[in-house]
Amino acid sequence: MTRRRFAAILLIFLLVAGFVALPYLDALGFIIRAADIGGTPATLAGWRTYTYTRQPDMWVPTRSGNIPARLYEPDGRPRRTLLLMPGVHRDGINESRLVGLAEDLSATGYRVVTVAAPDLQKFKVTPEVTDVIEDAVKWTSEQPQFRTDGKIGIVGISFTGGLSIVACGRESIRDRVAFVMSFGGHGDLSRAMHYLASGEVLGDLEKAKRSSAVLGAEHVGVHPPHDYGLAVTLLNLIDRVVPPEQVAPLSKGIDGFLLASSLAVTDPPKSVPVFAEMKKYQETLPEPSRTYMQYVNDRAVDKLGPVLLPVIESLKNHPAMPALSPERATPPTAPIFLLHGVDDSVIPSVETVLLAEHLKGKARVTGLLSGLITHAEVNRTPGAIEVWRLAQFWRAIMKQ
Repeated sequence: MTRRRFAAILLIFLLVAGFVALPYLDALGFIIRAADIGGTPATLAGWRTYTYTRQPDMWVPTRSGNIPARLYEPDGRPRRTLLLMPGVHRDGINESRLVGLAEDLSATGYRVVTVAAPDLQKFKVTPEVTDVIEDAVKWTSEQPQFRTDGKIGIVGISFTGGLSIVACGRESIRDRVAFVMSFGGHGDLSRAMHYLASGEVLGDLEKAKRSSAVLGAEHVGVHPPHDYGLAVTLLNLIDRVVPPEQVAPLSKGIDGFLLASSLAVTDPPKSVPVFAEMKKYQETLPEPSRTYMQYVNDRAVDKLGPVLLPVIESLKNHPAMPALSPERATPPTAPIFLLHGVDDSVIPSVETVLLAEHLKGKARVTGLLSGLITHAEVNRTPGAIEVWRLAQFWRAIMKQ
C-alpha cells in the first residue's frame, strides 16, 4: 500500500473519530507519529499534540548501581508517568528508535522516563535485568514530581517486555503499577530460545492459532528465526559451548557482529566496515570459536541452531527461569497489555498468544497481534482495519 493511500485511510478515520469519540484522536495521533506519516493526517494529529522538553539525564539507584535515565516532560498536566525500557541494545536510552518512541509518547501527553538495564546493553538477558526493572519502578513511583495517582505505567520492549511483567508481579511494586505493556516480548524464555535455535514453537500451537483471531490476527506468525536473535542467544550461553579461555575472545566477536547488525538498521553505510572487520576477526580465533563465529558472520542459523539447542534444552528447569519468564512468575494485579507484530522473527508472535492463554483467568489481559509492526517497531502501512485495531488497543492503554 502506498503512503498516499494509507494517509487517506487515516484521514477518514480521524474525521470519523472526531465525531464518535475525541479520545480516539489521541490514539490515532500517536500511531501517526510513530509510523512517521506526514500530510493531512499529521496535520490533524497535531491538533492533539503536546509540546515536550527532553530534560538533562539523571541517575536511578538500583541493585546494579546507579544507572542513567532520561525524562521527557510534556507541557501542561501529563496523563501519567511512564517508565519506558529498551530491549537488548548497546545504546540503551540513546537508541534512536527508543528516543523516537519516548518523544511520540510524550507528544501524546505522557511524562516518560527511559531507563536501560546495563546487562541488556551487553546483550545479556539475566535475572539482574528483572531486578533493575523492579528497582526502577520503585524509585520512579516514589518521586513526588512523577506522581499522578501514586502509580506509573510500564512499557517494556522486546525481551524487556516479558521481564517487565515478571517484575511488576513482585510484592514490592505491584501496588505501584497502573499497567504494564509488553511490546514484542516473550512468555517463556526457554521456549523463545528454542524457537531461535530450531524455528519450532513449543506448546499447543493449534490452540494458539485458534486464539490468535481474538488478538486481531488471522494467523499466528511462525517464520524462520532471525540470525540476530540467535547471535544474542549464543552470547548468553557462550560459557557453555566454548572453553573458559575462549569466552572473552568469542564474546568480543559476537558483540562486534551485533553492533554491525544494529548499524545496519540505523546507519547502513557504517555497518559495512564493521561486518568486514568481524569476518577478519574470526580467523584469529581458535576452534571451536572460529567455527561458531563463522556461523554468526554467515548468518547460518541452520548450523548454529543445532549447536545451541541441546544447551537450551538443559536449561528448561534452571532456577533462574522464574525470574526470566512471565509464565513461571506471579502475574501483576495491574492490567497487562500485550502487543506483537504478527510476522516477528526475533520473538515470534505466538509467544504473545501463548502468554495471553496462560494469563487467562489469572490477570486482566488485553492483547493485539498487528500487521503494522515488525519487531517492536511501528513501520508498516497496512489497511484500515489494522489501523483501527491498533488505535483501539492504544486507547485502552490511555484509559488506565
